[in-house]
Amino acid sequence: MRAIVVNALGGPDVLQLSDVNDPEPGPGELLVKVGAVGVNFIETYQRGGLYEMKLPYTPGAEAAGQVLAVGEGVTGFQPGDRVATVNAQGSYAEQVIVAADRAVRVPDGVDVETAAAALLQETALVHAAAGGMGLLLTQLVKAAGGKVIGTVSSDAKAKLAAEAGADEVIRYDEVEGDELAAEVLRRNGGQGVHVVYDGVGASTFEASLGSLRPRGMLVSFGNASGPVPPVAPLRLSQSGSLFLTRPTLKDYVAAREELEWRADDLFGWLRDGTLSIRVGATYPLGEAAQAHEDLESRKTTGKLLLIP
Repeated sequence: MRAIVVNALGGPDVLQLSDVNDPEPGPGELLVKVGAVGVNFIETYQRGGLYEMKLPYTPGAEAAGQVLAVGEGVTGFQPGDRVATVNAQGSYAEQVIVAADRAVRVPDGVDVETAAAALLQETALVHAAAGGMGLLLTQLVKAAGGKVIGTVSSDAKAKLAAEAGADEVIRYDEVEGDELAAEVLRRNGGQGVHVVYDGVGASTFEASLGSLRPRGMLVSFGNASGPVPPVAPLRLSQSGSLFLTRPTLKDYVAAREELEWRADDLFGWLRDGTLSIRVGATYPLGEAAQAHEDLESRKTTGKLLLIP
């Protein structure tokens, strides 16, 4: 069969189409004829060496297709069944081995392309999606294959968020509190989102919690509308075993090596067009006060810069 084989770490050119031996299912495994493969951002990290992989290897974990054979002890599946997984052993191939307990049946009415694209498709709610951080977050989530619901405060900002890739845009100046959370769920097919990125703070915190699905994560990284009041841990349990984190930059670049690989990723995405930076306004150094006033007014978009 044919498969993508990585023999050396590097850029996309190391992904080589090769002839390899057909795999055979062992006990508890399925042999699947691959109909479609999900491509995910983590595979670029593996290919480039950020995440260690034993060479040579075939990338990929997400796939959908038809069962060709079942290994000893497998129950619940038989040849001809259509299945999907996010735990394949090298899915960039015409055939792949999948542990039977990591496969799910693809129902009638869902084609294999849709099935392969759906299992790792996460939805993120990005508040202030037209701000400097919001525009970057939107682009990064989209680059990773996710769906973005963005909140903004004007039609002009809605246009910017959509241009950055937001699938849905909500005017949070037109909905409040529980209404905002209800609107997020409505835009997401009645389900909560997997993660919320909230740099707004006090005014959106309750809606952020209310927008999450069970075991979802709220990333609270700013206080544009004021600090978030104390939260009882029990509240997270009662709302669906939620996760709450308040990240600080220094903890994510604590070591020089970590700073370098994060910066390399960022500049690499800028070079290849995955990310684009919007500079919303520039100010002479002496107008720093005006820059702060404009930023706090929440009428700005993109990144503000001071020019000495």
